[in-house]
Amino acid sequence: MGRVTERRKVLRIRDGAVSSRADTLVAEEPLEIRLNGKPLAITMRTPGDDFALAAGFLVSEGVLAEQADLQNIVYCAGATADGSNTYNVVDVRTAPGVRLPDITLERNVYTTSSCGLCGKASLDAVRTTARWPIADTPPLRIEPGLLAGLPDRLRAAQRVFDRTGGLHAAALFDEHGELLDIREDVGRHNAVDKLVGRALRDGRLPLTRTILLVSGRASFELAQKAVMAGIPVLAAVSAPSSLAVDLAAETGLTLVGFLRGPNMNVYAGEDRIALRAAAPRG
Repeated sequence: MGRVTERRKVLRIRDGAVSSRADTLVAEEPLEIRLNGKPLAITMRTPGDDFALAAGFLVSEGVLAEQADLQNIVYCAGATADGSNTYNVVDVRTAPGVRLPDITLERNVYTTSSCGLCGKASLDAVRTTARWPIADTPPLRIEPGLLAGLPDRLRAAQRVFDRTGGLHAAALFDEHGELLDIREDVGRHNAVDKLVGRALRDGRLPLTRTILLVSGRASFELAQKAVMAGIPVLAAVSAPSSLAVDLAAETGLTLVGFLRGPNMNVYAGEDRIALRAAAPRG
């Protein structure tokens, strides 16, 4: 759509020298997601892959689980008072028979704040709505060295970040470390939704035997999105939250944080990490 980046004038100061120049910034605009014609949620996002974002969001909400659940997604014409289309409103139409959620204030707060509901209520909600239990048979065995190389591969594939420095990214790898997909967005949760939504539309859910890598931290919301898509391994270059660790432990998700070169912390699901036995001390 040509709105991923925008140009703005900036006053640049370098070693006391002052100059004026144009700078490239990542675009940020609201996206309203409607479900069968009714407003459901608003998220701030980088325009692009909007249909995938909406589909992925509805996977994390337990509305969609497979390609057949989705009838179509369209931009809403006449989104403004003068009848023009801003391409900031999408309507997701579900197939007949798909169970729909209650649209409540609590859900809207959960969506727009990106903080989730609190404590046990959040864990129970994911456990009761997950359609794809994490099941990898035979179990994945991921070498730490393979994980160590993934952040550099994600960074190398961030095309818009190179121009703006202002985007989060989410990448999907297979168990051998091959890059399957990468999405960028001003919100890391949106980047994950774009990955998951594209997989749903391509008929690839559940995403068994894959590794999800996210820039930044691993929040409860990101762990939730991994679980709802059937992803067995979530890795982040920064810290997880306590509730993300609790969710990973309850659902069998392998959660890795502070993934920086050969160093990492494994917070849950360590059985999938292929560790060599420590050499005996003489």
